[in-house]
Amino acid sequence: MAPDASEVTGLLQQWSAGDASARDRLIPLVYDRLRELAHRRLSGSGADSSLNTTALVHEAYIRLVGAPRIELPDRAHFLALASEIMRNLLVDRARARLTEKRGAGVRPLELDEFGEFSDENLESFAELDDALTRLAQLSPRQGRLLQYRYFGGLSLEESAAAEGVSLATTKRELRSARAWLAVDLKGDSLR
Repeated sequence: MAPDASEVTGLLQQWSAGDASARDRLIPLVYDRLRELAHRRLSGSGADSSLNTTALVHEAYIRLVGAPRIELPDRAHFLALASEIMRNLLVDRARARLTEKRGAGVRPLELDEFGEFSDENLESFAELDDALTRLAQLSPRQGRLLQYRYFGGLSLEESAAAEGVSLATTKRELRSARAWLAVDLKGDSLR
């Protein structure tokens, strides 16, 4: 059963105000959703992967509780922050693994293929992150929306709520961002 949105929002507001016990009561309420997001990001990673769903959620939790002070007005903003933390964890892991093994002839990773985070696409994963960083410099909202959808696994509705925009605006911004990203990634493969 999904937690009551008002209960989650109340706990987030208490946590934002500095109540650590509210954070401790919140995590069990959103844990299943965080596992679902992490599982989507790691699906297809293969049995040899050292990072599993539980490890990703726990690492994200450690970073969340280690943050100095967080302003999270509602569930959507919490999930957006969690998606950003998961992205950073996955990118950090990809970059670390790349220093260990450099692949030759690695093809660029398409955004739709992103869910398959594995050792075979570490370099492409890092290139995708670099492209998302460039996009965020040009259009911060589009960069955040792509992060919510593809790194965080948020639904269109959750992404719109986290950004505080309409569903139509979210869809339009994502179409534009995907087009820009496709061109940028093709350009990277030519460099």
